This record gives sequence, structure tokens and C-alpha cells, in this order.
Amino acid sequence: MATGTIRYWAAAKAAAKKAEEPYSARTLAEALDEVRERHPGELTRVLLRCSFLVNDEPVGKRPHDAVLLSEGGTVEVLPPFAGG
Repeated sequence: MATGTIRYWAAAKAAAKKAEEPYSARTLAEALDEVRERHPGELTRVLLRCSFLVNDEPVGKRPHDAVLLSEGGTVEVLPPFAGG
């Protein structure tokens, strides 16, 4: 089990009503399950459209249960952005 920080951006930040919070999970899938339990409702819907960075590396299309989290790491939750 690793602990670290989840950072929310844009619509995810608004739905979570905070910019960041801790995680305690082995994989990205476990961390996102933890987030869904803490924030049922709008954030759960926003997560369906998000992309993720784990320790500054894009997750892309990898299965979330295959993305291991590290101690002291970061997960960035990035909703689609508009504009330029």
C-alpha cells in the first residue's frame, strides 16, 4: 500500500470541492475507487471523462488496475480542457 496525493483540476476540482487530498492505495484503480467512495455524485461522473498522470507520466489507455502507485507519488486528475 502506498500513500501520496491526488490533485484535481478544473471540473474535477469543482466536483471534489478541493484541490487535492491523500490516497492510500496500491493501484490507480484502488485510488479512484477510494475517491468515488468519498465523493459520490458529480465527481464520479467527471472521472469518466478524465485522463490521469501518475508521477507526471500519462496513464493513457493502460488499465487502471495495472498502474502501480508509489510511496509519496502524485495522481493528477485532468478533465478535458477547452480553449487554448
